Amino acid sequence: MIIFGGTGFIGRHLACYILEHQLYDRVVAVDLQPLDTSMCSERMSGLLESPRWKYFHADVRARLDVPYDGQLDLVVNLAAVHREPGHQPIEYYETNLLGAEQVCDFAEREHCQTVVFTSSISPYGPDEAVRDESSVPTPATPYGGSKLAAEKIHQTWQAKDPARRLLIMRPGVVFGPGEGGNVSRLIKAVLGNYLVYMGNRGTRKAGSYVKELCRAVFWMMKYQQENGQQVIVFNMSMNPGPSIQEYVEEVCRVGGVSRWIPSVPYTLVLSASHVIHLVAQTLGLRKNPIHPVRIKKLVRSNNIVPKVLVDAGYQYHYDLPGALEDWRREMPSEW
Repeated sequence: MIIFGGTGFIGRHLACYILEHQLYDRVVAVDLQPLDTSMCSERMSGLLESPRWKYFHADVRARLDVPYDGQLDLVVNLAAVHREPGHQPIEYYETNLLGAEQVCDFAEREHCQTVVFTSSISPYGPDEAVRDESSVPTPATPYGGSKLAAEKIHQTWQAKDPARRLLIMRPGVVFGPGEGGNVSRLIKAVLGNYLVYMGNRGTRKAGSYVKELCRAVFWMMKYQQENGQQVIVFNMSMNPGPSIQEYVEEVCRVGGVSRWIPSVPYTLVLSASHVIHLVAQTLGLRKNPIHPVRIKKLVRSNNIVPKVLVDAGYQYHYDLPGALEDWRREMPSEW
């Protein structure tokens, strides 16, 4: 099987899950960037040293000629430009749309009948209302718009042959060992004692532990096959998505600290973030954890529920406490 975007955060974990459970004879990770072992735990590094895992350098925006002997049973498309902020609007569309076209073209040429595409909850757009897979997508960002269009490209690939199976997963924030994203920043802010609430204690954030995501992908593939469904679109999140306060309280418990989190007016924090962003731009600093876009995200709920997954009978293995505890055990350096 082949994972496009295979050296990224989810790709690394997905490959490890496959190797650990011996689901496929070999895993080819296709990516622009080679594997960064500093983002891997000792367990992951050991698994990815297996001769059954191979790295192949390629750009999904161009024709893909990935060497693969024998029948290709599964293609997983994780490749994407996804960090917000961090890219120009055209970059999201250029990579996410061209990538979808090239991956589907590759699957067609290789006669692969099963594709898993990782989309996002971003196509739903910001809204405090609870939404599930039946809700009408209303993307409000280039990332969300590009992901929704990429879904349609994959669906077009499937529609060409009724024997093909397509699984589209829409995850919320995905966290875990080696993530380096939103939840990692939250952990650092809590443990570093510089987090503040901005009237967002109850803001819900649909999220999933990366190991749960890996389990759910292959559980849903089996469910899809057993029930004869050719296309399934499902949200990937804990049920319900935890609130900001619940994330913070569990980080404190797992981190073994006690923190008093002050409350500061949102408008004050947002104004300060604009000033900090301006200074960071002037100094040429690319990474700015107090970016205005990130501040706005912290007060917007992603109240997405995984109705399809729950209705199918999926049993969760990790709750939020268990996920954070497992993360700390595997990569204590990130805590």
